[in-house]
Amino acid sequence: MCAPDAIKDYEANPRIVHAMVNRLLLAATGRPDVATAWASLVSPNDKIGIKISAAGGELFTTHHDVVNAIVDGLVAAGHARASIIVWDRSLGGIKDAGYRPGADGYQLKAIAPREGYDPKAIFSAPLLGKLVWGDLDYKSDQGKMPLLSDTENTSGLSHFSRILSTQVTKIINVPVMSSSETNGIAGCLYNVTIPNIDNWRRFAQGSRFGAESIAEIYSNPLIAKKVVFNLMDGLVAQYAGGPQSQPNYALHHATLYASRDPVAMDAIMLKRLEQWRARSSLPAIGHMADYVPIASELGLGNSAANRIEIRNVGQ
Repeated sequence: MCAPDAIKDYEANPRIVHAMVNRLLLAATGRPDVATAWASLVSPNDKIGIKISAAGGELFTTHHDVVNAIVDGLVAAGHARASIIVWDRSLGGIKDAGYRPGADGYQLKAIAPREGYDPKAIFSAPLLGKLVWGDLDYKSDQGKMPLLSDTENTSGLSHFSRILSTQVTKIINVPVMSSSETNGIAGCLYNVTIPNIDNWRRFAQGSRFGAESIAEIYSNPLIAKKVVFNLMDGLVAQYAGGPQSQPNYALHHATLYASRDPVAMDAIMLKRLEQWRARSSLPAIGHMADYVPIASELGLGNSAANRIEIRNVGQ
């Protein structure tokens, strides 16, 4: 859904954004009102998490107004505002992006280094990664002799965050429409995988193996069975340098996308970003996002352009 007045000079219009979120929700679910639409996606006993992208700081974090509209809808469906978790790996830039920790009513959480990962929730892959401080299995050599060797601080294991494994039962996935310098795009598949595991750098090297693993990580029941709705924030889109802030490669797109299918959303997003990159004489990034068609092969959604139906929802 595109609404040109939804954002001007990087400032979103709360009223218009709220209406856009609700219209998309109704269109995606086919329900007559916001409360029953959300009730069709989450049950009264669910612990709901909203996975945002906060890597872009003031300008390129998931817009506060988008999150507020989602939370308002969930409250209308009977969920307590204080029970809803809004999270990302780090929340360093959320205040500048308009979030009000302690005053928004919902929980704003970051993943605590080391303790924030679940030792029982493991993803294994035959690609070793060098562990760093904050990873669950990182071993410090501080004050000890002899020094640890490099091989002692490498691992083929990653751990899912405790938020993902035990604190939420249903996830609303709200990425920003952005490129990723390491994984092609920072879309729906990326947003709930890479920022939710430790020892993640091994999957962010642009290798095909790493690309395959993103689809495999998403297929884990801790993610695939919990994500019930994807809403991509394209009010401002960034086609290079992401997901960190790079205003020189950004534009006012004034568009929100919604779907139950994360793969189709990413396929649409990738095509649009590639068009903008081509106009700016930037190289293609599709080869770094091979996990999108791989996710389709794994049955996580559909990436074939001729099988994706795009509906424009009017204002």
